[in-house]
Amino acid sequence: MRTYAFPPAGLPDQNTRPDGKAVFTNAYAFIPANTMRDIVTSNLPHWNKTRAWIIARPMSGFAETFAQYAVEVAAGGGSASPEPDPMGEAGILVCRGQMTLTVDGEVHTLNAGGYAFIPHTANWQVENSGTEVLQFHWIRKRYQPVNGIDAPALVLTSDDATDLNLMVNAEKWGTKRFVDPNDMRHDMHVNIVHFEPGGVIPFAETHVMEHGLYVLQGTAKYLLNQDWVDVGPGDFMWLRAFCPQACIATGDEPFRYLLYKDVNRHVRLGINE
Repeated sequence: MRTYAFPPAGLPDQNTRPDGKAVFTNAYAFIPANTMRDIVTSNLPHWNKTRAWIIARPMSGFAETFAQYAVEVAAGGGSASPEPDPMGEAGILVCRGQMTLTVDGEVHTLNAGGYAFIPHTANWQVENSGTEVLQFHWIRKRYQPVNGIDAPALVLTSDDATDLNLMVNAEKWGTKRFVDPNDMRHDMHVNIVHFEPGGVIPFAETHVMEHGLYVLQGTAKYLLNQDWVDVGPGDFMWLRAFCPQACIATGDEPFRYLLYKDVNRHVRLGINE
């Protein structure tokens, strides 16, 4: 059974002691699920009946390309003007409830596991037209245009409709890619990475892409720089470029996480470009 973790909200009682597992370093941040409570949510302009956990934002000297939200919308809530940045593109994965997504006048319905890539050129709105709460992950990035390459188009798909691509020499590790990695129109990828129990990343990756990793399901030991961290549903890992990472899936169910990375563009040579 596939599940899609989301912040637990609420607030622990006064008998609970802080566990101190949240970590922010110069190479990575680890934000465990139990820190994502009511008192750390944000309200958003032009959204109604909505709150958001903002778990990543561009920061000078850290990860600079994206923001990542977990958004909760009550019945009847939503936004007719969700994105304030005219170059802002979006990757959205629905975790719970029903999203009515209107893009350039066309209405679409996304349920749990539904995914949308929304280009910066789109005029879009979101509404919770159901009776239960709507919960979704929203990754925002400013699009980097390239001369001679068209802007990407709207993508609507789902976890169920996307094939699992196994890695080379790996039977227990694969990726669900919502867009073709060879499509140079796209400068961001949002994927679901999947490990069967015992699956591993068998070397310490280090690369130019920045990462946001939100654990949707299962447990693992994850290498972040020099630290092996126990991770589980609702935990978030935020990696700057070149931070070493590796994974060993544990437990008796698949380990899955939502992955952001910036791709398909030259490195900018000016510090402030």
